[in-house]
This record gives sequence, structure tokens and C-alpha cells, in this order.
Amino acid sequence: MNTPSPPAREAAAEKPPPEPSDLSAALARRGGLSKDDLRRVALVQDQLGLGFIEAAMRLGLIAQADLDAVLSGNPVERAQPTHAVRPATALTSAQDPFDSFAENIRALRTELLVRAPTGEANVLVVMSAASGDGRSRLAAELAVSFAQLGQSTLLVDSDLRKAGQHHLFGANNHEGLAQALAQGRAPTLQPVIGLPSLSLLTAGSKAATPLELLSDPILGELLLGWKRRHRHIILDTPPTSLYSDGLAVATYAGRVLVVSRKHQSRMAPMRDMIQRLGSARATVVGAVLNNF
Repeated sequence: MNTPSPPAREAAAEKPPPEPSDLSAALARRGGLSKDDLRRVALVQDQLGLGFIEAAMRLGLIAQADLDAVLSGNPVERAQPTHAVRPATALTSAQDPFDSFAENIRALRTELLVRAPTGEANVLVVMSAASGDGRSRLAAELAVSFAQLGQSTLLVDSDLRKAGQHHLFGANNHEGLAQALAQGRAPTLQPVIGLPSLSLLTAGSKAATPLELLSDPILGELLLGWKRRHRHIILDTPPTSLYSDGLAVATYAGRVLVVSRKHQSRMAPMRDMIQRLGSARATVVGAVLNNF
């Protein structure tokens, strides 16, 4: 038997990178992608002209960590594959886009697009002074509407006090933004059925120190990464009359949409919120008087 020389043995030990088809298959196995998932990826590929990897990432079915693991020759199966979520019947823009309410949301979307920065992501923190102003639903409706343009949109629930976005999408809220901030790692984004351009990041399990987590520079780093991958980023926040969390988020995000409720919101808390936003160096790009 011929014994290979040391260089030949070294070359035999090195595994060449897989061909694209092999890479896609390895990523599908690692992510636990079902046949339905693969069909959704193929649909996004056709609609947006993307490759398999980018389409699967946009849907939230695989993450950069999955790609890194496969390329390093360690395609270990993920313990908890990502599952898609579905908009609730309460979200009119998703369920009945021809409804007059959905048309009002589209009109608001148009106004915000006019004010959107050129050449960079459109980041909006949705804030209100008091609870019950319809802030969370408006954030979700706007995210759906932006996604319906076919532009990559991320909805982030940064209300770590009384999270609501997972209810509006029937999502698992065990792991989310709170855990990503506490552990300093990239969060798992959940794809939304019927809206291939929309991803959801839930708030996650209740945190002991929400304000401290949202004030951490890690949030700013996460935002920088999201801005590279998404055209629109919508962040839901808790009411400013109760907590300062929204101001911390606005400090990193920079742009704010203010929400109040017709015949309910009081002027004093609203004025206080606007003044505090000035201290946070955030810009108010618009105001909405809610009637739902």
C-alpha cells in the first residue's frame, strides 16, 4: 500500500467548499426547512430575483450563523428551527388591503416615505405618551404596509414591559430582543406567512432591567446590522409617561413617529414627551391622531 506524502495527506484532509447546490441543501438541512419552507423560498427567489441563501435569510429561515457553520464544515442541525408566524385578524392591512382603514395606513406610509432618508434604511420608533393609544397596532399595520411594497421590513417589539406584537402575529415570545441584548448575540427573526418581505422580532421573555438593556450600546450595534439588511425598520415602545425605555430606543434610532388618541390623549404628557425627545437628539418625523 502506498502511503501518501505529508503534503498529499494534508490536501486530503482539507474539504473543498461545497458547490452552490450542495451548500443550499446543507443549509436547508441545518435549518430544518420543510417542503412548504422551500416553496416559500422559491417564491421569494422568483419575486425578488434573489439566490437561495439571500431569500432564505430574508424569510428568517436561516441566519448568518447557519451559513458560517456550514462553510466551516460544521453543519450541525439547529435545536430550534425558526417557524413562520401569521398576522392576526385584527391587522386590517394584512387581512383586507382594500378596506378604507388599510387605505389610510397606505396614505400614512406614503407621507413617511416622502420623509424617509435617501440611500439608507427608514427607521421609525413608534411612540406615545400614554397606554391605550393604539401604538402597537399602528406599528404592526405600518410594518405590514411597508412589506407589501416588496421591500425588506423588520418589525421590532422593544416594549419589554408589556409586549404585544407576538399577540398580533401569534408568535412564540420565549426568545426575543430582551435575550439578544442580555446575552449580546444576534436575535432570531421570525418570518411572516403571506408577507415574504416582513420579519418580526418579538420582545422575548420579561426582562428584569428593561431600561438598562435598551440603553446598552448593543442595541445600537444591532440597529446598524438591521439597517444593512432591511429597507424599513419599525420599533414599538412602551408609553413614555410610565417608562423612559422609548427614549433610550429613540436615542439609537434617531427618528420618531408620535401617536396620540382622539378624545383621550392629554396635552401635558405629550408636551413632556416631545421635550424629552429633544434631549434624546431624536427627530419627530410625523404625528398620528388615532381613532381606533
